[in-house]
Amino acid sequence: MIRRAVLSAMSVLAALVLVAGCGGGGSQVDCGLDGCTITFPRSGDVAVSVLGVEARLVGVQDSTAQLEVAGQQITVPVGGETEAGGFMVGVERVTDAEVVVRVRA
Repeated sequence: MIRRAVLSAMSVLAALVLVAGCGGGGSQVDCGLDGCTITFPRSGDVAVSVLGVEARLVGVQDSTAQLEVAGQQITVPVGGETEAGGFMVGVERVTDAEVVVRVRA
């Protein structure tokens, strides 16, 4: 019984670590059980740690974001999604001030 409680508690802690993210440099990270949403400032060189990998906005051309996720360079249009480093990465929105990216396992 005690072993089951300990294993259950460890599972909960592991899940919390997997969904945790770190924002920085004006970015915001919001994680849930279905992935993480990252709001990058459109200007500046900002990287965040999310789901155990680093994600960085490299640049924006028209409505297409150039990103680096888990060391892999990708280009994703608004509304599009592609795979990088074992994660699905989508761009939800590009404005004059920010780029909103969704990362999920």
